[in-house]
Amino acid sequence: MAQTEWEWPMTDSQKSHGERAALLRPILYEMTTPVEASAASSHSGKALSLNSSSGGMLILMDQIPGIEQVMKVYVPTPVSAAETPTLAEVRWTRRLPFGTTNGIVAYFVGLKFIF
Repeated sequence: MAQTEWEWPMTDSQKSHGERAALLRPILYEMTTPVEASAASSHSGKALSLNSSSGGMLILMDQIPGIEQVMKVYVPTPVSAAETPTLAEVRWTRRLPFGTTNGIVAYFVGLKFIF
């Protein structure tokens, strides 16, 4: 039986996810540009953060970044006027497992913070 894009492997990963906290907020991001790429290939936008931990963040995006793509994410802080820019690496992506709205597809994106 062939695996579809909606069938994700189930694993017991509570050890690595125990410290995660829900964080439902719009966040700003900027894609970094590789040295050999043109400046026109940089991209910024908004994503929705879903949860966060000291090691990374789960976000929802309307585009699919490449694995190992480095992004600057502006992490919300308790002080509403402050946002802390943080570098993060894309570790995995998954297409949202149901329909689109106005032709827009959404993706879960797992980020690992780079320290």
